[in-house]
Amino acid sequence: MFSIVTTADWMSFVIVALATLFLIGELLVNARGIFSILGLGFITVYFASFLEPNMFWMMMVIYFFGLLLMIIDGKILNDGTLAVIGLVCMFVSVGFTAPNWAAGLYAVIGVFIGGMSSFAFLKVFKKRKMWTKITLFDQLTDEEGYSSINQSYKELLGKSGQTTTDMRPIGSIMVDDKEYSAITEGKWLEKGTPVNIIEVDGTRILVKEQKNKNE
Repeated sequence: MFSIVTTADWMSFVIVALATLFLIGELLVNARGIFSILGLGFITVYFASFLEPNMFWMMMVIYFFGLLLMIIDGKILNDGTLAVIGLVCMFVSVGFTAPNWAAGLYAVIGVFIGGMSSFAFLKVFKKRKMWTKITLFDQLTDEEGYSSINQSYKELLGKSGQTTTDMRPIGSIMVDDKEYSAITEGKWLEKGTPVNIIEVDGTRILVKEQKNKNE
């Protein structure tokens, strides 16, 4: 056991906050792996202080699975669902690892504070360009030389269509007997929902639910 964690309940907050700070920080900025080593070291100390080997690995998996879900939500989906699930996974892993409720509460707060504080790294270090080339989110503008690709999409602006898949918030729509990939403003829509195309930017088609036929 690592006595540094067990000497006081509030040390759970310190260790977990630092672990989350550096691990999320590594994903946000280009720290050349230094932050990931520090974050992994802190979270290993925390789990190893209270858990037997079998439970140690289980809680490590839950913690990093939660972190992964938050990354996917933030970089791809942007609807908040996976982020909430991921945050709960991280809370559960550190909370149930603690030897008592006070230390567990400190650890849960540490996840939240550490995660929020990690965004401060963006003001100091170079931002990591991760998953920024996803086609649906790329804004291929005329200024970037994509006018020939954009022309057919520009003609869709203002037209109505219907979702052919569930939009969460990404999915497919049918317009004039042709199917296109599209995205909503963050709202989930069911398959078969009438929609209006309110914005077109390169290959990015933004749609909104059609409230009535005259809209």
